[in-house]
Amino acid sequence: MPPDGARPLRIAFVAYRGNMQCGGQGVYLWFLARELARLGHRVDVFVGPPYPDAMPFARRVTRLRNQQYWAGWFSKDRQKLIPDPPLRVLHPLEFYELGASYLGFLPEPFAFSMRAFASVAEALRAGERYDIVHDVQCLGWGLLGLRALGLPLVTTVHHPLTIDRRTSFIRDTNLREAIGTMTFYPVGMQSFVARRVARLFTSSEVSANQIVQDFGVDRANLRMVANGVDTELFSPDPAVARDPHEVLCVGRASDPNKGVATLVEAIAKLPGPTRLTLVDDDHPDDGARKRAHALGIADRVDVVGRVPIERLLALYRRAALVCVPSLFEGFGLPAAEAMACGTPVVATRAGALPEVMRTGGGGILVDPGSADALAAGIGELLAQPEARAELGARGRKGVLGAYAWPSVAASTAAVYEEVVAERRGRPASSTTSAPAGQRRATASSASSARDANQPGI
Repeated sequence: MPPDGARPLRIAFVAYRGNMQCGGQGVYLWFLARELARLGHRVDVFVGPPYPDAMPFARRVTRLRNQQYWAGWFSKDRQKLIPDPPLRVLHPLEFYELGASYLGFLPEPFAFSMRAFASVAEALRAGERYDIVHDVQCLGWGLLGLRALGLPLVTTVHHPLTIDRRTSFIRDTNLREAIGTMTFYPVGMQSFVARRVARLFTSSEVSANQIVQDFGVDRANLRMVANGVDTELFSPDPAVARDPHEVLCVGRASDPNKGVATLVEAIAKLPGPTRLTLVDDDHPDDGARKRAHALGIADRVDVVGRVPIERLLALYRRAALVCVPSLFEGFGLPAAEAMACGTPVVATRAGALPEVMRTGGGGILVDPGSADALAAGIGELLAQPEARAELGARGRKGVLGAYAWPSVAASTAAVYEEVVAERRGRPASSTTSAPAGQRRATASSASSARDANQPGI
């Protein structure tokens, strides 16, 4: 139950992608909702695809449609660009999504936010009541409609979308691709909405600084609450033998920020027995596999695909060490998960990784973007089994103290209480970092959408 006999809160989560394998936001949603329910709070979830695993702890889970046309446009899969059923395209929001995808925009956050607004509004009309709405990194215009209905609104931003946009610019090879990057990411919408929520959660000082700089959010509205790790699930298993030559990496080779290409080069610099296991999409065009072929070490790099959680656990427990070679991380969940499993980590001094490694204490840091530095760090630990065991034990203890989900959920709920107490008896637009004139315009435009017809969206 909530502390000190406080009334359980009625929480509505809105998350435009809910599956754990779609990224950190899916993991965050599932575990935070579970822990809040364990604390006695009532949790409803409004979520887009890919949908989460079963959430028996939630009172209700409402799955909101999104055909993700933009993914079909990116993969040039025309079949995914056909509405199902075809007549759905006659609906304005569906038509917008399809058209925006063809034009190279990312329509998903906006479209989801409008569906979430309509679905939550429908629930309110049916008699539901919520003390707070928690958005997980969508920051779409529809959220301002919920705010205009008088619902206190908070959001979580693991890192601002500007980071992804800068990474995309690194990949671009010509002016056309650069223009596509500029138009694809809805940075303007997200920054506008971020400045108008009651509180914004983020998980590291690096991300906080980036959010303030890129989104213009008032630092007074930021709350530092670390991401959590399921320390019951991610745990050591003495029965699993460590492979003294295996390096594990969990990251997408297609994302330059993850530094996978540099790691493959580092493996090529290490003695022959050293092998890399990469948890990434397993397809013939995987960048890590191509780089390994070019370097003549294809037999030492194993791309295992997006594995189920049981297999991921087994990989963490079996590896001699985990490498996180990123150029930026808003938190660095694989590092925390590895330490929770008692596996030492070699990570780069990039983004929030120094914060996570300093807190967990279960590994070493090397310079980012350097295959030589990675090779030296990995080689140093592989040569010292006693040091690896000591770092693994220290990391497990550090993660238990700082990143266990029960304490993360309790800290999150404390911020909810802060917002609810602040908003009690006051208009929803009273707390914002937006200028006063913009607040009036936002409230006016959002209230005009108050009577949206949910079944048609």
